[in-house]
Amino acid sequence: MSRFFATGSDSESEESSSADEITPKAPGATFKQSLLLSDDEEDTKRVVRSAKDKRFEELTNLIKTIRNAMKIRDMSKCLEEFEQLCRAFLKSKNIVDKEGIPPFYIRLLADLEDYLNQLWEDKEGKKKMNKNNAKALSTLRQKIRKYNRDFESEIAAYKENPQESADEEEEEKEPEDSGSSSDSEGEVSSKSFLKKKPEAPSEATKFLKTAKGSGDESSSSDEDDDDDDEDWGSDQSGSSGETSDKEEGKTSSMSVLFLKKAQDTEKLGVRKEERKKKLKQKERIEEEAEEEGGEESGGGWEKVKGGVPLVKEKPKMFAKGTEINTAVVVKKLNEILQARGKKGTDRAAQIELFHALAAIAAENNLGQGILVKIKFNIIASLYDYNPNLAAFMKPDMWKKCLDCIDELLDILFEHNNIFIGENIAEDSENLAVSDQPFRVRGCILTLVERMDEEFTKIMQNTDPHSQEYVDNLKDEGRVCGIVDRLLTYLENKGSTEEICRVYLRRIMHTYYKFDYKAHRRSLGLQGETKSEQDQEESEGEDSAVIMDRLCKFIYAKDRTDRIRTCAILCHIYHHALHSRWYQARDLMLMSHLQDNIQHADPPVQILYNRTMVQLGICAFRQGMIKDAHNALLDIQSSGRAKELLGQGLLMRNMQERNAEQEKIEKRRQVPFHMHINLELLECVYLVSAMLLEIPYMAAHEFDARRRMISKQFHHQLRVGERQPLLGPPESMREHVVAASKAMKMGDWRTCHSFIINEKMNSKVWDLFPEAQRVREMLVRKIQEESLRTYLFTYSSVYDSISMATLSEMFELEMPTVHSIISKMIINEELMASLDQPTQTVVMHRTEPTSLQNMALQLAEKLGNLVENNERVFDLKQGVYGGYFNRDQKGGYQQKQSYQRDQKSYQQKQSGYQRGGYRNQNQGNY
Repeated sequence: MSRFFATGSDSESEESSSADEITPKAPGATFKQSLLLSDDEEDTKRVVRSAKDKRFEELTNLIKTIRNAMKIRDMSKCLEEFEQLCRAFLKSKNIVDKEGIPPFYIRLLADLEDYLNQLWEDKEGKKKMNKNNAKALSTLRQKIRKYNRDFESEIAAYKENPQESADEEEEEKEPEDSGSSSDSEGEVSSKSFLKKKPEAPSEATKFLKTAKGSGDESSSSDEDDDDDDEDWGSDQSGSSGETSDKEEGKTSSMSVLFLKKAQDTEKLGVRKEERKKKLKQKERIEEEAEEEGGEESGGGWEKVKGGVPLVKEKPKMFAKGTEINTAVVVKKLNEILQARGKKGTDRAAQIELFHALAAIAAENNLGQGILVKIKFNIIASLYDYNPNLAAFMKPDMWKKCLDCIDELLDILFEHNNIFIGENIAEDSENLAVSDQPFRVRGCILTLVERMDEEFTKIMQNTDPHSQEYVDNLKDEGRVCGIVDRLLTYLENKGSTEEICRVYLRRIMHTYYKFDYKAHRRSLGLQGETKSEQDQEESEGEDSAVIMDRLCKFIYAKDRTDRIRTCAILCHIYHHALHSRWYQARDLMLMSHLQDNIQHADPPVQILYNRTMVQLGICAFRQGMIKDAHNALLDIQSSGRAKELLGQGLLMRNMQERNAEQEKIEKRRQVPFHMHINLELLECVYLVSAMLLEIPYMAAHEFDARRRMISKQFHHQLRVGERQPLLGPPESMREHVVAASKAMKMGDWRTCHSFIINEKMNSKVWDLFPEAQRVREMLVRKIQEESLRTYLFTYSSVYDSISMATLSEMFELEMPTVHSIISKMIINEELMASLDQPTQTVVMHRTEPTSLQNMALQLAEKLGNLVENNERVFDLKQGVYGGYFNRDQKGGYQQKQSYQRDQKSYQQKQSGYQRGGYRNQNQGNY
């Protein structure tokens, strides 16, 4: 038989040869039978695996896929594979109950949770993710946290000693591998031993077989780096068997097999040690990377802080024996500055170099001039640490910046012979100690302004509902302290323009804060304890006095419109916040800001909107309902109050702006502690609209020309009417709508209960400084407007009504009732007369019936139609009012009367316009 069709093992060849000898077969049959098995089928052995191996292999493959997805940050793939892994683990529950939870599974759960937490904290990385990955990240994070609760003890044990867990896993795997290889070899050796007696091979044959076996071992060891460890023994035995068949045609001796197994075991031990070393080395690198805060290292082994430096070697400060003087220090300072702003510069190392240089200058007593110059550069480098404008300073850099500015101001206050300014050229600087005063190029005001902007950025980028926001807000006291110190310094040495700029910074930190101590003093209240009273006495001047002094200086001295505009708006805001309505209103009217505010830049427009809103709320507190409504109308009618006040971006407008515009608008946002409560604002507006609109609707119920005072209020009424089931009101808007319906019926008590109750108090009214006074004012207004509405609605029912009855119904004093009814009669709103002796209101039957009302409306519309028709006809003829333009006696008078009629027509038409009410009241603002 040809060797090409021979079987792969010794046992099979022996069996086939013996079978041929005993039962001779036809050559064709042998050829057919030999063709049934291919070489691959002969060479490949069937391996029977246990259920444990199958399940664990499935888990291992899924874990490998998850780890690959983690490397490329494919969160969608991670989520999908994690769900499959959970299902596969559930299938393996019976095996896990017997064998215990596999360490590699616990290891993946711990690593995956840490990885997801690290990704979640990386805000910049999250922004760069696409929508699917970001959604998958949040979903997977929630799932892994919930899933890991069942394995808390195992994960904690792994985290305490991850190295031991990894070693145990390797040790569990490798005995199984070696066992399987030895079993496979044992099978071969036993079969060969039973079938054939071992023959002692010659020395040359032994040498050849050993060399060949070692070659096979080396080849199998090469393959083992790529393949699994489980098949190593079987592959080795198979290759050695084939080698022996080809070369000698008989099996190797038992001694050779045992020698080979010993060599294999030695190699297995060496490979195990190598794997352990590699694993430890990899974990050590990962730990070092984690300690560095996740920063990428340059070559994988070299520690680099904050990126790859442009210059590998740090520049040495000074050579040994160099004489340290001002010129040498300035030269070194310029060397360090040359790397500033270049790509790849290690900015943290640069700041350290500046600090080291400042220490050297102080040790050698080179004078305060060079120290001030170095401090200027340190602060500038701290600002440059974040190259991105949108990024905010880290807490440690922020603290360093504040400390440096404080130190710089200390030096400037202690030494009066130091002159600083942007107008000093570098050539004319005097940094050396001499009789002449120090002259340093730099502007401390610019540094403080930048510090103030950085503080705003920090507050904008902090979660307002976290403790971190409160901690950051505590730094505002320190920021204000620095601004005050700079203000004192510039009042002595600064120019008028610089003083105006620093005054504005101080105003911007004061205008939005309510002065509770001044408020208590104005009410005549004192502190409860003696220490509080002493503290109040030792306090400086009130915020109102400070604002007045700073703003008046800017009004008088400032030559830039922007600073003066901001100062006026802040002054008005502060007046309005402290209920000084008339001062705030007069200042707004005198400034004429409403005429040209549309030409100002967006931050000033946001400040104007905030001021108008605060002015409207102040008018409401004072009981000026019409003024409050007019002030709040523009902001509330737009439906974009949140965006106009700089308190957030509306999602519906996201499509209209690109990413760059969105970043710019986010930088304009007002920090959370300066926000105006939008629910309070809307409630004030709707209550004002209710007090104006409900009496007007009752007075003009049958009037076709009835105009709309507040569009938003009417919208809320329509929404309330469309509801199929009316339950008790829940939200603030529902309370106002329910109160409006009650007022429409003249039921002021129900209206009062809807507007002032525990829920509305907690949401709105308790937020005012003088909450009780506001509530009393509201009750009074509700009573008065309900009386007016009642008279408008039910006047046709009465012939006469006693004022005493009205006073009792609405719980108002008689003079108040008399005053309200008199005003209504004078304004021709109510057709009635007062009978003084009997104190009654006698109604006049002058109101037309509904049929007469409709006839009047029809006549009015026909008159308008005729006028419009004549005007169109004149335009077609090309002679507009030709009869009146003729030079005849009486022609001019007729022309004037025509113009007068035309003017009255335009006034009538303005009633249809939505802005008619605002146009009439525009003189108030």
